[in-house]
Amino acid sequence: MGFEIRRIVTGHDAGGRAIVHSDRQLRARAVPDGTAWFNKIWSTECWPSDNSDERDGAEQDSTLSNANGSVLRIVEMAPGHRSPMHRTPSLDYGIVLSGEIELELDDGRSVLLHSGDVVVQRGTIHAWRNPGAMPARMAFVLLSAAPLPGT
Repeated sequence: MGFEIRRIVTGHDAGGRAIVHSDRQLRARAVPDGTAWFNKIWSTECWPSDNSDERDGAEQDSTLSNANGSVLRIVEMAPGHRSPMHRTPSLDYGIVLSGEIELELDDGRSVLLHSGDVVVQRGTIHAWRNPGAMPARMAFVLLSAAPLPGT
């Protein structure tokens, strides 16, 4: 798959007027087993973010989520595949862009999400599974959050 996303970043000229700082295609990268592709669109290292930072947020080092920052990522999962159970130490907004995807929680409950559905993930242990015959694509915004007690 290795899909591309067009990303436009705005900024300011020397006089403080709005400009298009960059307009380019970003190519997704496969996870090691090749069952999903991650396309990091932007990330920040602090909260609140610093709009005067001229570095490209897609090229900054980050983990799945950034402590004291944010990450915007588009993820595409191959049909029939499932992520490992995991927890992100963040508040995550997930928006299904296309296909369908199942959210599995560590209590055994599952919720099937369709294109246009939104999930607010609040630091829970979860996995994603694509039960469909087509790739499933989601946008994730991960925001730093206070640690949960006992985690």
